[in-house]
Amino acid sequence: MRVALFVTCINDALNPNTGRAVVALLGRLGVEVDFPAAQTCCGQPQYNTGYRRETEPLLLRTARAFAGYDHIVTPSGSCAAMIRDNYPRIGAKAAAEGRGRELADAAESLAARTFELTEFLIDVLGVEDVGAHYPHRVTYHPSCHGLRMLGLGDRPRRLLEHVDGLELVELPGAEECCGFGGTFAVKNPDVSAAMGADKVRNARATGADVLCGADNSCLLHLEGTLRRQGGALRTVHLAEILASTRTEAHA
Repeated sequence: MRVALFVTCINDALNPNTGRAVVALLGRLGVEVDFPAAQTCCGQPQYNTGYRRETEPLLLRTARAFAGYDHIVTPSGSCAAMIRDNYPRIGAKAAAEGRGRELADAAESLAARTFELTEFLIDVLGVEDVGAHYPHRVTYHPSCHGLRMLGLGDRPRRLLEHVDGLELVELPGAEECCGFGGTFAVKNPDVSAAMGADKVRNARATGADVLCGADNSCLLHLEGTLRRQGGALRTVHLAEILASTRTEAHA
């Protein structure tokens, strides 16, 4: 099977190890991964700030970049939700305004082929045990987009439960937002910081070594709080845990 990796802006710029982990993980499972170089931002920051028309060229660019692939895999629930939920809204609005079907058709095609990583592993490949080894105590934070818009449910937890050596501990208040919310963190910094502090306090209470998530946007926000407070707890993307094996060192 051959798929396209939609790595997303934040991973490309700040968390390249997550993209590498996805490639390593899928390769271990027999999946050939391509990286279409024409991919750019999906337009989520613009759309969430109210600039729908300015998002339309990015929708079309994304459609061109990923043309010809049956599956598009991304290690980001928020960007997957942008394509699956918001792109069709943009296309439908453009069609209703009498501007043709190009945007709507592109959006529908992308939405049908785009999968968040844990969905792809469980729903498409049909695997829960990916052969990972990660000897650490881990607690999992489900991001809002994955939890509420994509409906990932227990998929991430099921994958973590099959990782050799990993002790998974419940995160109190797991379903509460971490406070990032993209532009919300910029427009409401005090509220965002307070929500992040609550999430970090709950994570520390578990005694975990690692705070895991499937969205590096959330983890970036939480890592900033952890660094300011100090301590041993650190954030790690789910893909990096699933890509780990016994032959690798676990720092």
